[in-house]
Amino acid sequence: MKYNFDEKIDRQHTNCMSTDGFRAYIFHDTEGTMTFPYKDEEFIRMWIADMEFATPDFILNAIRTRLDRRILGYTKVFDPAYYEAFKNWTDKKYGWHCEKEHLVSSPGIVPALYWLVGFLTKCDEKVLIMTPSYKHFMGAPMWHNRELLCTDLVNDGTGYYTIDFDDFERKAADPKTTLCLFCNPHNPSGRIWTEEELKRVGDICKKHGVYIVSDEIHCDLIRTGLQHIPMAKVVTDYDKLITCMAPSKTFNIAGMMFSNVIIPNDKTRELWYSKRYMNDNPLSIAAAQAAYAMGEDWLDQLKLYLDGNFKFVYDYIAARLPEAKFRIPEATYLGWVDVSAYLPGVDALPKFFAENAGVLLEGGNMFVQNSNGFIRLNVACQRDVLADGMKRIADALLHNRK
Repeated sequence: MKYNFDEKIDRQHTNCMSTDGFRAYIFHDTEGTMTFPYKDEEFIRMWIADMEFATPDFILNAIRTRLDRRILGYTKVFDPAYYEAFKNWTDKKYGWHCEKEHLVSSPGIVPALYWLVGFLTKCDEKVLIMTPSYKHFMGAPMWHNRELLCTDLVNDGTGYYTIDFDDFERKAADPKTTLCLFCNPHNPSGRIWTEEELKRVGDICKKHGVYIVSDEIHCDLIRTGLQHIPMAKVVTDYDKLITCMAPSKTFNIAGMMFSNVIIPNDKTRELWYSKRYMNDNPLSIAAAQAAYAMGEDWLDQLKLYLDGNFKFVYDYIAARLPEAKFRIPEATYLGWVDVSAYLPGVDALPKFFAENAGVLLEGGNMFVQNSNGFIRLNVACQRDVLADGMKRIADALLHNRK
């Protein structure tokens, strides 16, 4: 079946975060009093990490079938068919799968991060992250009043990031460091970590007894021809490693609030249940199972479309913004662009682009540290929308240089 990723979906007035919530979440304007030179419907939305593509019909049909059962009562994953669908997916995609008894569910990976930080660490302990970093990697430790340790990734100048293993080990060796929140593939840089990098991270954490929570939510969204490697496939004998995966980013069902958390340690898993036992959304289970059982062809076509979008962005920047630094990411649908040469001294990048370009995006200030002068662009949109957005961004930057 041929899927149409050029189809535009009207998301306004559906309580959509992207269209209806940007003031509160980008500008912290909870009263909605900010004004811009653009109407809300005139903005190009390239900020929050969901896609402008329709959720595929095989998922919507699975939800409809579940609705036809006509009762939406308390629900958990009992049917082994869900595990089998997830296992078959990870076996085929990564040559790896988890044990059935290790798999628990969560209403999203972000809630899982917050809960895990809360019961894996003590009040006087520290949490280690790699920066630039997804903001909730900072938010979860701060929520629990844990000290945050940051190790900066090394940018080679082109946007390719590597791990500073000497600094990472120094901070992991701190006796108070008990947890590392690890992002694989990395957000926002888009790196797919190699087997050697994963093994070295794992070896350092094992040496110092540090828990690893590996957020692998972007594992399916890789460039065509590349390969994601789960941390747990490399670090096979460490039961302080917890893996988080989800169909939410892959199939544009983040609002369904359903994720997989893989906890191999029996006592830690018992602690999870004792602290966070809860029901699942019956529609979310149906959606996730359908995604894993029937989503391969749709994902292959999506990846090709995203490949084309990233090539468009790369060529456009090379032609019109040669002083910007951008590398096509190995994974995610998020472009990480250094525009500091065009905006020296401008810190409030989201505000600048909202006012001067009518584009909603996220600036480096939202990624903890080691990110000044960067913008993160969500390119999971229709090609003509992307073209309009890139033109607006370039026009604003070039006009600022005059």
